[in-house]
Amino acid sequence: MKKTEIYKLMDLIEDIKKLDQLISVHRQAGSSSFMTDQYEAKKTQLMGSLIDELASPPVRSTQSYLLIKMILNKYYPVKPEEELIIDSDISKLAAAI
Repeated sequence: MKKTEIYKLMDLIEDIKKLDQLISVHRQAGSSSFMTDQYEAKKTQLMGSLIDELASPPVRSTQSYLLIKMILNKYYPVKPEEELIIDSDISKLAAAI
């Protein structure tokens, strides 16, 4: 992996960390859900970009997939009440796993 790719990925991770902190602050302060929703949407967008980069051919490896799993577990931990998947198509895919 080139240094520019590493720096790009590190910048994405830093941006995600900052957004996660902003989301946490707004939730604790009881701020409007509008701001929190906007931060969540941006975080989701950045997570998608990070995952796309880690799964792209120049970087793709078993280690990059393990890193994706680690990132998802850190920023989207599964809580027992959230384990249910509402989307029927996604639940079909989950059942197939």
